[in-house]
Amino acid sequence: MSKPKVLGSREVARTRLFRIEEMELRFSNGVERTYERLVGFNTGHAAVMVLPLLDDDHFVMIEEYAAGTEDYQLTLPKGLVEPGEALFDGANRELMEEAGYGAKKLELLTELTLSPNYMTHRMNVVVARDLYEKRLQGDEPEPLGVHIFNFDQLPELVQRPEFTEARAMVALYMVRDLLRK
Repeated sequence: MSKPKVLGSREVARTRLFRIEEMELRFSNGVERTYERLVGFNTGHAAVMVLPLLDDDHFVMIEEYAAGTEDYQLTLPKGLVEPGEALFDGANRELMEEAGYGAKKLELLTELTLSPNYMTHRMNVVVARDLYEKRLQGDEPEPLGVHIFNFDQLPELVQRPEFTEARAMVALYMVRDLLRK
């Protein structure tokens, strides 16, 4: 299948963090449709989610307030790579700021999207190994909770109401399966 032709696009709304863009598309069969999508202002800057491994059985998660769910959520350290910063440097910085660990080894696991029909956002998932304690000051408004879990706890963990971050779930299951091979 060939991609639809973009006939035009325009911004229809803007906030401090996002833009809503309207796109006029023509599909290969001649049908035309108007789509809307959420576009972040960080276009061109990578986003990272870090899965910190203490060993092949244990991983680190953070607990932070999530405005979208209006509750505290368990998740993995994540954030934007700063302009001019390499992906792994950004991943390690976010890990130090949010979880209080640095990593001697970093490896790209995959790139994930979040609601690709409506959002341009992409997240690079990085596995962090050979951790050491190191905390950097970040931009969080309050100290984050830091929790250690075992991969054997994963089935129960994903049932907890404070763990709803699907990208973190996918990353944890992917790494668990890779480690068990």
